[in-house]
Amino acid sequence: MNLLAIGGSDPSSGAGIQGDIRVLSSLGAHCLSAITAVTIQNTSTFEHAEPVSPRIVGAQIRCVISDFELAGIKIGMVYEKGIIKAIHHILEKTRIPIVVDPVIESTTGGRLLAKSAVDAYKKLIIPLATAITPNQKEAEILAGMGGPPGRTARIIQEMGAKNVIITGIKRGRNISDYILKGDTHRTVSGAWIRGANRGSGGVHSAAVLFGLASGYGMQETAKFARQVSHDSIRDAKKYGRGLPITDAAPENRLLGAINRIINTKGMAKLIPQCQTNFVHSGPGPKNTGDVLGVAGRIVRTGDHVTMAGTIRYGGSKHVASALIAASSKFPQIRAAANIRYSEEIIGAARAAGMKISSYDRSREPQSVQSVPWGIKKALARTKRPPDVIYHAGGWGKEPMIIIFGNTPDSVAEKITTLIET
Repeated sequence: MNLLAIGGSDPSSGAGIQGDIRVLSSLGAHCLSAITAVTIQNTSTFEHAEPVSPRIVGAQIRCVISDFELAGIKIGMVYEKGIIKAIHHILEKTRIPIVVDPVIESTTGGRLLAKSAVDAYKKLIIPLATAITPNQKEAEILAGMGGPPGRTARIIQEMGAKNVIITGIKRGRNISDYILKGDTHRTVSGAWIRGANRGSGGVHSAAVLFGLASGYGMQETAKFARQVSHDSIRDAKKYGRGLPITDAAPENRLLGAINRIINTKGMAKLIPQCQTNFVHSGPGPKNTGDVLGVAGRIVRTGDHVTMAGTIRYGGSKHVASALIAASSKFPQIRAAANIRYSEEIIGAARAAGMKISSYDRSREPQSVQSVPWGIKKALARTKRPPDVIYHAGGWGKEPMIIIFGNTPDSVAEKITTLIET
């Protein structure tokens, strides 16, 4: 999935274009960029911002659009009126999701949107927004007044934004985001993590872009972005002498792939009776503690699918064991998920050109661990990494398919292909 980030360059890589690339890459997207300004800042201080000429900003965007099929666009720092006009002129008829992150001031103190450009921003950038993601302070600046988030969100919505997410509303020990969609509002909350950091707003808006571009609904997107943002703050590291920089959590790529499949229409038909798990590891996993999985399951609820649990190392036993066995022969295999078995699904996998192997559970010795034994039997029959390994069941054992891939994204892609075939 190709996503374009438009914004300023941050040499500390805490925020800006560098932050967008880091976050969106961790989620499995290919992040393209168009730089609007070069900032001179680090984790402690802000010195200067030098805008790129509107002509060059526009040329970057056109160059990317002419070559890549984009699934979505994020607009961050735009700095001055000429750049705002150039962006609006190119994107005003765009039909893909556009997320606007109103970057007004740096956490290190610099002004990132000229005061003379605020009116143009309201008139030309906000109406482009499928979703706009100001924090409370930014929302009040854009609305021209203080007050509860419902009031400022409504004013911003009236400027033309389709959806408004006001982030970082502290309520006791929780932090909340206020979501306004049409006449409906919702709140998404999570645990508040004490301390300042650099980049959390950019992480959140990048995750919103990923969610919308992946086809999630607004509520699902907001929940996903809140989780990604929370994890990035939790894992923030102090690289320089100033503020800690939010980090792209290792769970991001798996979480992004899980959200992709649970928001795919028809996924409920692929959930087995034992439910689904989805796992991911680094190179050479030795035991289930080396493998990220869902501590719980991905479950069917009527015609819908939801993740009931959290992602953690050791979260899966059976699917993680299958991944470990597969990666021992084919080290490039780093992800797997189990789905319901049927002859129709296997037929769809064949029609899609997937590499398929299988094993017979009736031949399974009582003295061995079932999953690694079966996977190794299936792997012995193939010289190439399989996309699919299945068994047709046994006495008291549910038939099962396991989808393998080099990344969580590739597993999600194969699953969506099976749904659509």
